Amino acid sequence: MANNATSPRQDAARPQLSSSMRSSSYLNDHQQYRPPRQVDTHYGIDTVVEDMNTSGSPKPVLPFRGIPSEDNPPTVVDSGVTHSYTHPNCAPPTGTNTNRLIATLIYKQRSSTAGAAGSRSSLKGVKSESNESLPANMAPTTDMDAFPLEPPTQESEKLDYIYGSYISPLCITSFLHLMSDFPMPDDSDELYSSHRCLDNQETPRVVELTLSPAPSPKYLSLKDLRKHEMIYRFEQEWNVDVNLQRESVWRRHPRLVVFDMDSTLITQEVIDLLAATVKDPPDLAEKVADITHRAMSGELEFDASFRERVALLTGLPATIFEDLRSILNITPGVPKLIKALKRLGIKTAVLSGGFLPLTSWLARELGIDHAHANEVVIVDGKLTGEVQGTIVGKERKRDLLVQIAEQEGIDLSQVVAVGDGANDLFMLDKAGLGVAWNAKPRVQMEADARLNGESLVDLLYLFGLTAEEVEQLTQ
Repeated sequence: MANNATSPRQDAARPQLSSSMRSSSYLNDHQQYRPPRQVDTHYGIDTVVEDMNTSGSPKPVLPFRGIPSEDNPPTVVDSGVTHSYTHPNCAPPTGTNTNRLIATLIYKQRSSTAGAAGSRSSLKGVKSESNESLPANMAPTTDMDAFPLEPPTQESEKLDYIYGSYISPLCITSFLHLMSDFPMPDDSDELYSSHRCLDNQETPRVVELTLSPAPSPKYLSLKDLRKHEMIYRFEQEWNVDVNLQRESVWRRHPRLVVFDMDSTLITQEVIDLLAATVKDPPDLAEKVADITHRAMSGELEFDASFRERVALLTGLPATIFEDLRSILNITPGVPKLIKALKRLGIKTAVLSGGFLPLTSWLARELGIDHAHANEVVIVDGKLTGEVQGTIVGKERKRDLLVQIAEQEGIDLSQVVAVGDGANDLFMLDKAGLGVAWNAKPRVQMEADARLNGESLVDLLYLFGLTAEEVEQLTQ
């Protein structure tokens, strides 16, 4: 019994590795330390979206397939990522059409009172002229037809001076708030938007906004929306150009771009340069320049004013056109723009109310496909002061645009026209997109889009191209 008390149990046999349990590694066979299992910090969708049902009633356990349901409601986890699963920029539902509006906001880097040639007045300039102080009991005009129908509005505060000389976030917010005030289509109750900075993320000068849906055309057509006073005041406050276009494949893929020449492809008016060479009478250049300005502003009929100005040039040598080549000042960005258009396979044309010798030469220099302008009569090497054939005025420019489009097999919806004067209005209206370039006030109000910058390359932004893509096209 004592033996039982001192030895309650037999010592267990010492465990040993049999030959079948041994491996080729001594360390693997005898190590006592095992590293702890690493906690997986990456959660899959099955751990993010869990079954939140805590009721006591048992329910059949079904495999979770990633789609929340009543049995598998989602758990919201703050991961720092926000994504709204909506379809404002997707293909429209079956049986409907895309209803999106593209707003391209371009910050104007220079003073809005400066024209491309320094002699044109902007919208702001015209308004300031109407506010000039007058003597007591004096009216600005005695012609009732020319009397303004409304008093000039108060000048808008320049907000870009406060929030930054670029398209700031507050500028975009202000524009979206403005657009939300316009009536939406009956089947829509919310405005969706997205944006792209086309040139720079930090301080963008060009921002493209996509608005879905577009304001209801039953209340306001796109043409009237472009002229709306709220849009105009926004442009003045933030020093931007607002260009509104319907989203379509034609917006992104034009096939023909038609340009005016004077004050568009070049910064001067050729007929003014010709007049400046005449020294007798000494005031001829000033007189011709005044007629040109009034004709471009729409105050004078272009055809009659052109014949009057050409008559004043009687006796000039025909070699004057060659002499003027060296002093023509090409608008900044034009060579780069033409190169980009050619690489995209887009045809180009210049329709000038000037003179064919200079227009044809400039078209060859830039690589423009079509060139049309006025032909002057030359006898014994001198200008007779007469014009041969139909004058390339506003009607002729429109007809030439249609003629070139038909010749190239291009639909008018894929034609873009760019000009600055009243004689370009018919051409701008006929094209799928008419662009006013540093234009007269009347042209700016009538055109589909307006650019008041320093480089004509800005035209490419209206097609949705980014600065990076423009650089690739012009290398």
